[in-house]
Amino acid sequence: MTSAPEASPTRRVTSRARSWRVVRTVLAWFVIALSLLVLFESLKARNPLGPPLAPPVISLAVPLILLRRRPLAVLTVLILGLVMVATLADGADAPWFLSDIRDFQALAADVAVGYVAATRPRRISITAGVVALLAQVLLLAGFPYHDLATTAAIMVIGTAGAWTIGHLVRQRRRYLAAQRDQAEVQAVQAERLRIARELHDMIAHSIGVIAIQAGVGRRVIDTQPTEARNALAAIEDTSRDTLAGLRRMLGTLRGTDAAPLDPTPGLGDLDALVARSTEAGLRVTVRRSGDATPLPADLDLSAYRIVQEALTNVIRHARARHCTVAIDRRDDELSLDISDDGTGSGTAGTGYGIVGMRERVALLHGTFSAGPQPGGGFRVAATLPLAAR
Repeated sequence: MTSAPEASPTRRVTSRARSWRVVRTVLAWFVIALSLLVLFESLKARNPLGPPLAPPVISLAVPLILLRRRPLAVLTVLILGLVMVATLADGADAPWFLSDIRDFQALAADVAVGYVAATRPRRISITAGVVALLAQVLLLAGFPYHDLATTAAIMVIGTAGAWTIGHLVRQRRRYLAAQRDQAEVQAVQAERLRIARELHDMIAHSIGVIAIQAGVGRRVIDTQPTEARNALAAIEDTSRDTLAGLRRMLGTLRGTDAAPLDPTPGLGDLDALVARSTEAGLRVTVRRSGDATPLPADLDLSAYRIVQEALTNVIRHARARHCTVAIDRRDDELSLDISDDGTGSGTAGTGYGIVGMRERVALLHGTFSAGPQPGGGFRVAATLPLAAR
């Protein structure tokens, strides 16, 4: 017979903390009730029990300790104290020590009203403020004030001011929360756009090459088996590279430890990109000039993706035979120039290639242009600043 499994340490700690929280709450409310009882007996007997200010100090201090957790309950207790003092004061025959604490009771009630206004909806906070003000007005009947109008105005201003301050605090918190939510939404949207661009740039080029090679293989499979095999081999290599890139991206998004650790592509990987483009029937010439030092990772990736997308558009839309990629690295900027000898229809179709390239350049505070050339063909030019890096 197996014994019942023991509770985990975490569960035991949680249960102990919950029990201690219940004990503290019960003890606090017991002290609150006791303080009100002592205050009531002091008023009824016309003699204070213990030091004269001890009962009212306890009746004010103890509830305020729980103000953060139970603001409405604490305000209710304070209002009961106000009503008690007002109804048992009996005008001019009020115990002498009550005149020293009546204003402190009103001040404590105003503090509670302000906290309720800062943490509760406006309908609830207005109701709480009105009830607290009415309880303070009862003090006017319980004590012989010399200037009732001035005292009443002070009470109204105090309660209204406390409520206004608390309400402004609540509005400020709601505004800041809305700003944080908006920032989070914008961050999520930006991340989605980044992922969409990466997937588009990664897949569009590969699918374009695969489509070209599949068409070549289908046309020559009967007459030129060797060329058909080469086309199938190119399709296989391109597919494997694309799948590896997708696994790397999906692994990063999932946050798994098994994500491939392959480096992100950059301008140093243009040879493989040019080879795939050549296999698709496009002859690509790469011209490099300027400094050859490594680029920052984000700029290197963006530059690679821009060239990749430009070549993809040439392969899919321009019907070109030759394309030139010029890369000029200077001290303060990186220039990319991709031009072809095709039909000048690099923007054909309804895809997001040109838009994606423009967004990449804009994120890096660069300049971008794309359009047909006067002498024929299509040209993509991008300038990415380096000085601020």
